[in-house]
Amino acid sequence: MRFHDRRQAGQELAARLLDRAADGDLTDPVVLALPRGGVPVAAEVARTLRAPLDVLVVRKIGAPGRPEAGIGAIADDEPPLFDEQSLRILGLSEDRLAPDVARERTELHRREDAYRHGRPAPDIRGRTVILVDDGLATGVTARAALRHLRRAQPARLILAVPVCAAGAPEALRDEADEVICLHQPRNFHAVGLWYEDFGQVSDREVTDTLRGLSVSP
Repeated sequence: MRFHDRRQAGQELAARLLDRAADGDLTDPVVLALPRGGVPVAAEVARTLRAPLDVLVVRKIGAPGRPEAGIGAIADDEPPLFDEQSLRILGLSEDRLAPDVARERTELHRREDAYRHGRPAPDIRGRTVILVDDGLATGVTARAALRHLRRAQPARLILAVPVCAAGAPEALRDEADEVICLHQPRNFHAVGLWYEDFGQVSDREVTDTLRGLSVSP
């Protein structure tokens, strides 16, 4: 099963979450997107649930020579989170990756400035937080995001994605109260393969989307 684009994927994900809202499982929700690809998906969820939308900027640390292969991630100014098994297999150390972390930290802050324009991050204490991305591969970026959010003491923390690698949701059960994935294809390979249109999302699209929806106080 392939989605036409991120918007359609978001509509299907929103329908699943709307059932939870009807059962009273989503109290005072706020939707947080992992930019950039997660924003069009999350926008549909936020519209359907009539919930505020915001972003959580997290940056993936890629393997040397293979930036698409996530072996670590950073959120805010917190220490990087690495996949220790990947480091061992690749013969890498955290010190060796320090320049990569510094570069991604700079990009993280650039995007926060571009998307927020000085607006503070939302207060999620005691709220239901729905973290949305366009897909879940290794899970290292989502893990860093979930741990960051957990420290802010939400009442409930949900990770919601349209498509994911087999086994990825189970690997994150200890990080979230619930992981929702609509499709777990056997031959996953990459998130983009499960979208007919997987064009890059621009900074402008992110800011326009946030401007068009009420962001969380």
